Amino acid sequence: MDHDFWLFGYGLIWKPPPHFDRRVSGYVEGYVRRFWQQYHAGNQHELTSPSEDHRGTPEAPGRVVTLIERSFWETLTDQHQSEAEDYVWGAAYHIIPSKVKEVQEYLDIREINGYSIQHTPFHPADRTQPDIKCMVYIGMPDNPQFLGALDPHDVASKIHESRGPSGENQEYLFNLETALLQLSPDSKDLHVSDLARRVRAMTPMQVPPAYHQVEMQGMHKVTSTEEQEEIEKED
Repeated sequence: MDHDFWLFGYGLIWKPPPHFDRRVSGYVEGYVRRFWQQYHAGNQHELTSPSEDHRGTPEAPGRVVTLIERSFWETLTDQHQSEAEDYVWGAAYHIIPSKVKEVQEYLDIREINGYSIQHTPFHPADRTQPDIKCMVYIGMPDNPQFLGALDPHDVASKIHESRGPSGENQEYLFNLETALLQLSPDSKDLHVSDLARRVRAMTPMQVPPAYHQVEMQGMHKVTSTEEQEEIEKED
């Protein structure tokens, strides 16, 4: 097993994996990030519990992001097509070598609902640093939770109305938007920001400030996968 283990985070950037000792902002190429994956809490008593972030229920699944290979995405009819970014920004997390096996097993369970393991070159925002080979979990087009190209208004409506054990689906969206803006002056994602704008327009009252206060510099570093699970249940 390669113990120089790096994980690319592109969705839950504000909620890092356990046992990381380094975090690098940057981007990957050849992919498009879209809220085209459905997600729900599932049965929390099963070992194969599918929750990345519990923002929906089996009866009313929420929407979370996945990466889509750009070559496949170009064959789809996407209303955001003219606005696709050249890069997908996120963060690479280096896992402590002695904890690699534990973290991999934890992530395999956490991401089991439609996500599969891929590897991709990661380009640090600081171009003086070398590229990093990262593992990444992607909801491939043939997984049962992948919904294909969706109308942005329909996605925003579903995000606005969905809620699960971890809270409102829109909180996931707003935290992602804020986390992306904090990575780099270049780290915008027009798909994410457009959905956030649409959801805010559906909200009668101003979105609670807590949704926007994602502290990237002082992130809480958990010390075990058990603690990470408790944090996710509380959110």
